[in-house]
Amino acid sequence: MLKLFAGGEGAITGTVVCAAVIAYGAGHAGSTAQLSGAIVVTVGVYWLAHLHAVTIGNSLTHGHHPLIAARHALRETAPVAAASILPLAVLLITRLLGAGLSASAWIALLATIALLAIYSYVAGARGGLDILGRLTSAAAGAGIGVIVALLKVALH
Repeated sequence: MLKLFAGGEGAITGTVVCAAVIAYGAGHAGSTAQLSGAIVVTVGVYWLAHLHAVTIGNSLTHGHHPLIAARHALRETAPVAAASILPLAVLLITRLLGAGLSASAWIALLATIALLAIYSYVAGARGGLDILGRLTSAAAGAGIGVIVALLKVALH
């Protein structure tokens, strides 16, 4: 599940960035291709920034040669980019099934909220929380997605 053992923060970051692009872009993109392109490019830029930060951080903190640090950073930061695959797939599949762009964007946004809740629930379970703690963790993750959904409503 997107490397939740290591790099889980990247999966969360990538999912939230993807959700934010969907929330904002759905009202401004004229086509599915434009919205998909905005998702890919924006998540890509965030991934490159994260990749660079991890590379530099490893070089500075651990004294690794930049190429070794970059190889390590590629593995560590892959979840940032990979996190956009499922929401993007939901967007494209719902469009292929006949939903309008706005409806598809909402469905993809709801999928990101579900992912954030699942990631947070799994983190709570792996952290040893009881069922109430896991559900609270899931609610906190979903809450971040809901904030993004509210952003969508406010922007449109």
